[in-house]
Amino acid sequence: MSPVVLTFTLSAALPAQAALRAAPSTRATSEVTLTYPEGQAPADAKPLVIRVDYGQPHLRGRALHTDSLVPYDKPWRVGANAATRFTTDAELVLGGATITKGTYVLFAVPSRTAWKLIVQKNGPRPEVAYDAANTIATIDLRSQTVVAEQESLTMSLIPATGPGATRGELRISWGSFAVSADWAVK
Repeated sequence: MSPVVLTFTLSAALPAQAALRAAPSTRATSEVTLTYPEGQAPADAKPLVIRVDYGQPHLRGRALHTDSLVPYDKPWRVGANAATRFTTDAELVLGGATITKGTYVLFAVPSRTAWKLIVQKNGPRPEVAYDAANTIATIDLRSQTVVAEQESLTMSLIPATGPGATRGELRISWGSFAVSADWAVK
């Protein structure tokens, strides 16, 4: 007698798995760590960090420069959802403005011809509204040529690698625009 194998298939109503979706925006961080060369650090020296933490919205087929996304000629909270925070453990010169150690909130005023970066005092809540009274510095940004459009807002702290003062570039790019300002440790 040959063995018989029975197979049961359950076709009872199993709960359907919910479809997963990506969030409308994500959080992103760009960071530069500043350290002394080997053997040159003062006693108890710790690395210093420059960081930008922001909500990273995505275009997803939307037009970029609209009143609801990135309006022209009005303060725009760079990023999405919670405020964009710029933190520095070192005193910096950012686009010609002195920024002392601390945490700040970033806004921008985009226009068709030029952009300005607004550095404001840090607020206690994650969501911070623009208030001109909190402005620490207003910085003119350079426009750059964009080769390929970017789907997601990207903020980059790009350190220079050549000799000389510790310096770099803060770059903001999204869609067909890219703007930037130089930074240097003071």
